Amino acid sequence: MSLARLRGGRVYDPANGADGEQRDIYIRDGRIVEPPANESIDQEYDAHGMIVMAGGIDLHSHIGGGKTNLSRLLLPEDHRDDAPRDATYEAVRDESGRYLRMPSCGVCAPGTFAAGYRYAEMGYTAAFEPAMIASNARHAHLEMGDTPIIDHGAYVMLGNDELLLQMLAAKDDFERMRDYVGWTMHASRALGVKVVNPGGISAFKFNQRSLDVDEAHVHYGITPRDVLRTLTRALTELRVPHPLHVHASNLGVPGNIGSTIATMDAADGLPIHITHIQFHSYGTEGPRKFSSGARAIAEAVNARPNVSIDVGQIIFGQTVTASGDTMMQFRNAPLARPHKWIVGDIECDAGCGVVPFRYREQSYVNALQWIIGLEIFLLVNDPWRVAMTTDHPNGGPFTSYPHLIRLLMDKSFRDAQLDRLHPEAKVASALPELKREFSLYDIAIITRAGPARLLGLKDRGHLAPGAAADIAVYRDDADRERMFTSPAYVFKDGTLVARDGNLVSTPTGGIHFVSPDYDRSIEKTLRQYSDTNLATNFAHAVISDDEICACCRGGRLLPVACLARA
Repeated sequence: MSLARLRGGRVYDPANGADGEQRDIYIRDGRIVEPPANESIDQEYDAHGMIVMAGGIDLHSHIGGGKTNLSRLLLPEDHRDDAPRDATYEAVRDESGRYLRMPSCGVCAPGTFAAGYRYAEMGYTAAFEPAMIASNARHAHLEMGDTPIIDHGAYVMLGNDELLLQMLAAKDDFERMRDYVGWTMHASRALGVKVVNPGGISAFKFNQRSLDVDEAHVHYGITPRDVLRTLTRALTELRVPHPLHVHASNLGVPGNIGSTIATMDAADGLPIHITHIQFHSYGTEGPRKFSSGARAIAEAVNARPNVSIDVGQIIFGQTVTASGDTMMQFRNAPLARPHKWIVGDIECDAGCGVVPFRYREQSYVNALQWIIGLEIFLLVNDPWRVAMTTDHPNGGPFTSYPHLIRLLMDKSFRDAQLDRLHPEAKVASALPELKREFSLYDIAIITRAGPARLLGLKDRGHLAPGAAADIAVYRDDADRERMFTSPAYVFKDGTLVARDGNLVSTPTGGIHFVSPDYDRSIEKTLRQYSDTNLATNFAHAVISDDEICACCRGGRLLPVACLARA
């Protein structure tokens, strides 16, 4: 049992109140341990003058599943043109100093290898897929399992599947709907539940082109509020740590701030997480009938302690939008750049739309979207209820996080970037008046401690004894973008995986999921529905214990007793 010491760093660990205090961190068997008494140190890393944080956690990043793979296939040029790193290969140096070369590239929709490598190179040790379709769960888990180094998991999509809508329309017992949610999480090995445009994706199939929070579904007669109330209550009763993860109605529609606030209130005070809220924060003021609703949204979040958010900041340049919101993606298809797109549906379950897009600084709408995201970051008071995301790849690639951190920490840099944008957008903005600059402590909250708390990951996102030794060590640099791009050291479960932005090892990350209790008699209803309506065999619907079990989730810290028995 070797002992390693990370010596002399300034530790930012908000979960334990550490705000830049200088201290040593000790690592044994992949975990942080108490300072040992009279014990020799086997390996030491000098962190004097450096910033020490827990490994970053991205709670909303599209890294696995059907639409992620479609995004990769739709943009071969994204992989061909990946010039900053070798256009064909990612270079990885192993512990002996030899380079390993593996084919994986792409910026907007990177391959599985590239996704894991680049997260680790920035000091991130976990990322979670926010839109796993139940009927496609195996594919999502296989892709995430193929992503090296980082921990992963996924939120299963409900709220547009035909069975839940039928149960709601028939006013079925809540307990049966709750058990259906529990079974779905168990079957798909999910960490949480995501709802995308509640009821709206289904309504689109009946030629209903929009669906507001209290508007009736043309076929089922239920409203998005009915869906939200049922799912938030179900997750609360099932004791799932992560709140219902909501892609609200009317994404991207000017004037959608009303439906966003109504979505918050549909939870009736129960925990609810509004994702990529920048896309749901638009007003209709001004000659262009498109304005910032960030202040109203921030005030609503500040007044509702049950609400958490991630921002979905846009980043200028080429990306690809990949969403389960087929209604919205069909509407956006004419805006595709390059002009090609995919919209699909699977097994009466849910759909996806993939539309390439380029955010432009001289577009009034894009410039205001950029502004709105930053306004929300700066106007929401409690950083514990805000997670930093770009809704990768929808708002921009996750590799933009160091740039976004600098925008939040450096007002002069933020103002300089603002001056480059469409002039009318700046005039319509409150951003120049916002003087707040995030501290390193704030950054550690929105990228580490806060997401871990929101996901219920008790041994991640902090640096107390007993925590996983997922650690990022940064050289202090006034240029925060440069600082957060290439950490001096990154440890995953105690293993050094990157040094100065270069990978030195590629261990396997762990799979996080929950297994809620539910009444298994619901399976009779599910089998009947499946046999009548679906092409798949219900006998294979559940991901079995020999595929992903509670004791073999991957990662060196999780027990592997069943493999030993085998």
